[in-house]
Amino acid sequence: MTVSDHPIANTLVRLRPVRHRAGSAPLHDGRAVPVPLATAAVLDGLAVGLAAQFVLLAALSATVGLGSAGWLAGSAYAVVTWLLLGYGMRRSGVLALGAANQVTLARAILVGGVTALVAASFRSPVPVGLLVAVAAVALALDWVDGQVARRTGTTSALGARFDMEVDAFLILVLSGYLAQSLGAWVLAIGALRYAFVAAAWALPWLRAALPHRFSRKTVAAMQGIVLAVASSGVLPGTLAYASVGLALALLCWSFGRDVGWLWRARHRYPTPASSR
Repeated sequence: MTVSDHPIANTLVRLRPVRHRAGSAPLHDGRAVPVPLATAAVLDGLAVGLAAQFVLLAALSATVGLGSAGWLAGSAYAVVTWLLLGYGMRRSGVLALGAANQVTLARAILVGGVTALVAASFRSPVPVGLLVAVAAVALALDWVDGQVARRTGTTSALGARFDMEVDAFLILVLSGYLAQSLGAWVLAIGALRYAFVAAAWALPWLRAALPHRFSRKTVAAMQGIVLAVASSGVLPGTLAYASVGLALALLCWSFGRDVGWLWRARHRYPTPASSR
């Protein structure tokens, strides 16, 4: 998890940077690329991912059934994800996803499948084993894309944001699924990150960079694992409540500590994008 630094952390990511010359279009492989062609290249690359997402949705529908709710949620997720990613790539002058971000893209596609299954579960039961297996692969690939990024030296702010948003949304979806059996309080795990972002719009001091803390990354990773295990049904009811409750308590502690640090440092440091 989920989030390499937190569901809220601004981890480094990996989109291959594209060099620019003043007054020219982005450069790709050393050659200037006209802006219309650059846009077309981005759209062509994203179209493959979007098609893969709908292939996965179709496969899930044919094998386990998604119903209208699953199809609607999965389709909406796919369209919004690819629109936002395309916008980010064009704004950053990136024409193609590097190897690490291709892994993140695969994770995003799996999260779309989890989203569709969770939405369908509100209407009728879905195979829990399949849902947890897809979520587990998406969580495991979070470690893979980080390794690929570090070994290839292909890190960027856009790639980090892409990775972070995929992690955060997976946590939100899993908490929504588990809330059906444990109660609405579980939604707080998925909602905390979005509440923090919303608060930062009104309180600029929340956008300051946070110091690196290994504990923040550990707590963030713990959320996805605990939610996936609890969703599987292998834990007795009391233990499921206790494990998810502990995960939420640690997440609140981590957020509270960082908010406290940001408050105390609000007059000492500038406020760039928050590291959460």
